[in-house]
Amino acid sequence: MLRRLPLSFGILLVLFLLVAALPAWAAPAQGPRNVLLYVTDDQGTNDAGCYGHTVIQTPGLDALAKQGTRFTRAFCTTSSCSTSRSVILSGLYNHATGHYGHEHRHHHFSTFDHVKSLPMLLKQAGYRTACFGKYHLAPKEVYPFDLLIRGRDVKPRRNPINMARMAKSFITADDGQPFFLHFCTNEPHRGFSRKGFDHYSAEDVIVPPYLPDTPECREELAKYYGSTERADSGLVELMKILKEAGHWDNTLIIYISDNGIAFPGAKTTVYEPGVRLPCVVRDPTAKRKNVVTDAMITWADITPTVLDWAGAMPKRPWFHGRSFLSILEQEHPKGWDEVYLSHTFHEITTYYPMRAVRADRYKYILNLAHGLPYPFASDLYASPTWQGVLRRGDKMYGGRTVEAFIHRPRHELYDLKADPWETKNLADDPAHAEILAELKAKLKNWQKKTKDPWIVKYRYE
Repeated sequence: MLRRLPLSFGILLVLFLLVAALPAWAAPAQGPRNVLLYVTDDQGTNDAGCYGHTVIQTPGLDALAKQGTRFTRAFCTTSSCSTSRSVILSGLYNHATGHYGHEHRHHHFSTFDHVKSLPMLLKQAGYRTACFGKYHLAPKEVYPFDLLIRGRDVKPRRNPINMARMAKSFITADDGQPFFLHFCTNEPHRGFSRKGFDHYSAEDVIVPPYLPDTPECREELAKYYGSTERADSGLVELMKILKEAGHWDNTLIIYISDNGIAFPGAKTTVYEPGVRLPCVVRDPTAKRKNVVTDAMITWADITPTVLDWAGAMPKRPWFHGRSFLSILEQEHPKGWDEVYLSHTFHEITTYYPMRAVRADRYKYILNLAHGLPYPFASDLYASPTWQGVLRRGDKMYGGRTVEAFIHRPRHELYDLKADPWETKNLADDPAHAEILAELKAKLKNWQKKTKDPWIVKYRYE
């Protein structure tokens, strides 16, 4: 006959079994559920130590990756600063936010008044919010941070370490409220400030296949390397502050870049170097660390993920993105194998709407203004790299001809497995007609679903 267990022991046993049955990600954080969203400015594809770069040193991001999850297939939806930031802080594609291009006074793009942004929703959920560094959004009423410290307010300017130290009082405020810190470096944006990180020469750099191996490009990449390391220095300082303040174990950290490297062939395009970017996430409640996942996510997923972590998800979410919080410990999660891209403007003078669907193997790009020459962002056109190409009359730019880069067809289709740098357009290849038709149908359906204003092009052109 079984002996009867004491009541207290039986209760403890039941509680233990219940806790053991909880998924790892459901373990509660100790204290307020804080958020640090760290956004660098124009950091390109795989340009970090944890992404395999053998020259650039990023000890902060490397340490974060060992403590969290590194995404190998993460994408901005539009490779332009203002527009991408509107996606990051809204969960909507920029053709739905109305932020089609830069918010600068002479461009005057801004978000629709009715959009409910991440800082707005977190404030309503009881969070105190702050943005340090690059803001680049409009209007302020849609993105209402309690505290806004712009990059120009940091002395000396473009100094991520000093900016992190300025954020310390916000992080350590003992008011019982959870915090949302949107920390945006100006590095490594063109201008390539690298004081204290200027130890690279042209001979040190590795020129990726989408860029030309020219003296001008090598010189610019050397400066970019130092600027990228400087961006990482702010993360190192913030991680130190979080640990000292006792917030390391209750702060979700998301590290991303707003768009691709500021070189022709990357930024302002929907080619891989413009949109495929670093993303490292540390959920302090996760049981597994140092995870590498091939889940395909976009910056439209950032807002839903943060709200999910904060317990502030609306009852009826309206976002185009979705939370990836539950897949952070999975290397190959199902259902995360397709993303969509939408770009229209950079500056007001650079109208060139592109829509794209990027699947596991193939990418289809629809160039809606294909009759126009591809327009250059002013800083990219003025770059020594591009000016060198023009001065010499070069026929090639990286793996493409200059002609193909400037004059593009309506349809582009690439087999990314066979052609990772997207140099062989298969749109007119009969052998790929079926996959082209499939992706064209998917893209059109997505445009309808997300209420893309450019859907009218199917009717009138």
